[in-house]
Amino acid sequence: MMRTSVNRYVVTRPLYTEDAFIKEHEKVHRQHKTMLDHIKQYLTCDGKRVRNALLSLLPIIAWMKIYRLKEWLLGDVVSGVSTGLVAVLQGLAYSLLASLPAWYGLYAAFFPVIIYFFLGTSRHISVGAFPVLSLMIGVVVNRMVPENGPPANITAFEGLTMNEQRAIVAASLTFLIGIFQLAMGLLQVGFIVIYLSDTLISGFTTAAAAHILVSQLKFIFGLHVQGFSGPLSVIYILEGVFGQITSTNLHDLVTSIVVMVVVLTVKELNERFKSKLPVPIPIEVIMTVIACGVSYAFSFKEYYGVDVVGRIPDQFEAPMAPDLQVFRETSVDAFPMAIVGFAVAFAVAKVYSIKHDYVIDGNQELIAFGASNIFGGAFRSLAASTALSRSSVQESTGGKTQVAGVLSAMIVLVVILALGFLLEPLPKSVLGAVVIVNLKGMLMQVCHVPSLWKKDRPDCVVWIVTCVASILLGLDLGLAVGLGAELIAVVFRTQCPRCCVLANIAGTDIYRDRKDYTSIYEPEGVKIFRIPSPIFFANIDFLRGKLIDAVGFNPLRVLRKRNKALRKIRKLLKKGELTLMSKGLQVMGSLSAEDSEDESSIEDLDLPTDFSDLPVQVNWRAELPANISVPPVDIHSLVLDFSAVSFIDITALNGLKMALKEFIRVDVEVYIVACDPYVFEKLKSCEFFDDEIKTSIFFLTLHDAMLHILQINPPLSVSEKVRDSEYFVDPVVQKNTTGHLTI
Repeated sequence: MMRTSVNRYVVTRPLYTEDAFIKEHEKVHRQHKTMLDHIKQYLTCDGKRVRNALLSLLPIIAWMKIYRLKEWLLGDVVSGVSTGLVAVLQGLAYSLLASLPAWYGLYAAFFPVIIYFFLGTSRHISVGAFPVLSLMIGVVVNRMVPENGPPANITAFEGLTMNEQRAIVAASLTFLIGIFQLAMGLLQVGFIVIYLSDTLISGFTTAAAAHILVSQLKFIFGLHVQGFSGPLSVIYILEGVFGQITSTNLHDLVTSIVVMVVVLTVKELNERFKSKLPVPIPIEVIMTVIACGVSYAFSFKEYYGVDVVGRIPDQFEAPMAPDLQVFRETSVDAFPMAIVGFAVAFAVAKVYSIKHDYVIDGNQELIAFGASNIFGGAFRSLAASTALSRSSVQESTGGKTQVAGVLSAMIVLVVILALGFLLEPLPKSVLGAVVIVNLKGMLMQVCHVPSLWKKDRPDCVVWIVTCVASILLGLDLGLAVGLGAELIAVVFRTQCPRCCVLANIAGTDIYRDRKDYTSIYEPEGVKIFRIPSPIFFANIDFLRGKLIDAVGFNPLRVLRKRNKALRKIRKLLKKGELTLMSKGLQVMGSLSAEDSEDESSIEDLDLPTDFSDLPVQVNWRAELPANISVPPVDIHSLVLDFSAVSFIDITALNGLKMALKEFIRVDVEVYIVACDPYVFEKLKSCEFFDDEIKTSIFFLTLHDAMLHILQINPPLSVSEKVRDSEYFVDPVVQKNTTGHLTI
């Protein structure tokens, strides 16, 4: 039989309070910078700082220095070509989500990529159209330029076709998104993305996938359905689709089904055999080429009424200035789009930066995407972010840097200027099918909900609320509702933390929740209460309530009862109905009828008990004379574990001070252990300590406090407990007019 050796350690050291530890171990005095010092440092300029700022603003300088031409160039070329082909197809498809002619999606795969090449810190994401962002833009476009009905009252719309009006809205909105992102980057607020949790983003993107799926049904079935925006738009679109279901174009439907089945099958094969394939099979591109050929050969548009991409200009449109009226109408919509576009791109970039061991800068990413969208918006591009599927192609085909991104933009450029006419017979149903197939990853996030419910129910509620609200209310309002639900979950966790009573694991200096272990030691008369969160205005009342539940009595109620009892004792002594005997005060004869309650203020009852004018000091654990009843206090020491308290605000500090004084005034010694030095200094600076609450109640560790308590309150024997319960007068001290006598 094998023996397992147990590692042990023994430490011999003094028992430390905070005061004793500070006295014995001198702290290093650190000069903390003032606000003025920080401002001076920020405004100071030297050669090193200029160099660092330049490298930060143009990350291309840093990675170009380490570019391995022989090792990386071939991978970047293969990756650039593969990604470029996918970007062309997705650009055409995602422009349909934005309710724009197909070629505007190609612009999103070219103009923003060029700017990101110089300013971006991620080497692997593929910049371009993102389906969720395109759909959000499409909602605004449909609202301002509806298919049926007059457009918004915008001066620049006069004399333009519907597509031209929509292009102005999309381009101006993209420009405004870029302004928001650039401003946030310059103001160094890239941290804002941390408020969008993975759970919230998952629920939001799942809802966006549902919106995208519904929006593509009209292309799959070959129907002409009016676009809707705002709350319940999904319901209205579904109503329109199924209202015209008998008018389905079978050629569109069959083509879509064939494309979806083939693409899904080959994508599964790509995933299963990715270790054996040098590059994934570009099945979407292959099916697009086949669909174009079949559509052209059999004249789908002329003979079967199939809606096709149509004319793609062989040159770029002239750059335009954004429209200020559109800015005014879309500013509320643009800000959440700026956040969503950046959050998704940053999340994908972070995944690849961890995988390939390099650093990305959130603020610089905001600057890069802001500049990219401003530049793209000036050339009528859709707003740029990234698509996970496209970035996956760029990374998995050997892409090492954004050289692959620039090469993909060159492929898009060739298509725009020379090969666009080849895509004119492409059925829109094929693009719709490609979009739906690429939604698989987002839609499959629904499968994670049961496991999320088991792991973390508040997070699961945030997911469900975000998803349902985004589907029913629209993506903009849904995101706001999701953020609200997330903040409520955070408040719930911090406002109602899981407090517990600790006990000693027998034979160790370890303390754990007493409900979780069998071999525990709880000294009689001691309660150890753990506070597992910061203490602030929103949770101080909850924590006080939990503390009262843990000790089993309300100290303020006990204090008031004791002071009322002392009032009654004083009255009885004054009337001669109580007299001092060897075992304390005894009732002499029968008691007279009780007088009415004292009319003194309630504040007097909250003061410490005062025995100065009594001949005895009352033992509150004994039976009191004259049928006086006071709630029992079963503990003599209360230990508060502050190891998880990272901060405390003024409101909570005042509430904590009141709570401690209430316990101290009912003869319960209070100790605070493992307090963070910052919190301890905050208590000092806020005048927390006074004649009742002293710094000596703070101990370095929980075990230090427990050893101290056991030294001054050793466990009582059975005879001592019996003696205590017999004496109304304190068994230690009895007073008379001449001084103190020991019994």
